[in-house]
Amino acid sequence: MNWSEQVLWRERIHRRYPEIWNLKVVRKRLPFILKYVREGESILDVGAFDRALGERIRSRCPSVRYKSMDIDSTYPHDYYSLEEIRETFDVILLFEVIEHLGLEQGRAMMARIFQILNGGGRVILSTPNVYTPGHYWKAVSHLTPYHYDELGGVLLSQGFEVVEICRYFHDAFLRFFLKVHLLHPVFRLMGVDFSQSIFLVAKKA
Repeated sequence: MNWSEQVLWRERIHRRYPEIWNLKVVRKRLPFILKYVREGESILDVGAFDRALGERIRSRCPSVRYKSMDIDSTYPHDYYSLEEIRETFDVILLFEVIEHLGLEQGRAMMARIFQILNGGGRVILSTPNVYTPGHYWKAVSHLTPYHYDELGGVLLSQGFEVVEICRYFHDAFLRFFLKVHLLHPVFRLMGVDFSQSIFLVAKKA
């Protein structure tokens, strides 16, 4: 894909969310995920680490069928490569993974995820918020910083429909309240943000 095409996809997201401040703030990850998960569905967690997220999901949705994939074999997983997978899923989770790949690798990964999603399936992913520079630069393995509209553009370019984009800020209630409700204008004036990540939900039509 040439750059001008990517710009057109990005602009579609930008028209919907003109600024980072237009993205609502989410405080807790699990309730956000569960909005898009139904009992009995199949879930693939990509970059699953120790599979703890799967246990938390199943504590709330016991009939969910959970599988994990990670290139790190420290913990046991169902898959160690997306190319191994020969089944399809209703929901695919991808938290803090895509920024570890180059742009074209990230685009190829999203194309593969589109292939293994069922019709109407959802992908829920996150990436560090580049408006909070310290969060992105804390890991030397990060390769691609994604602005929220750039990330949305990548998903659109692979055939997804973008459902929702949010900011994720997990902190103690008092600090959350101060930053979100009282200090928000100060952060906006300075052009920086306090939220750790961007959450994006997209659907395969």
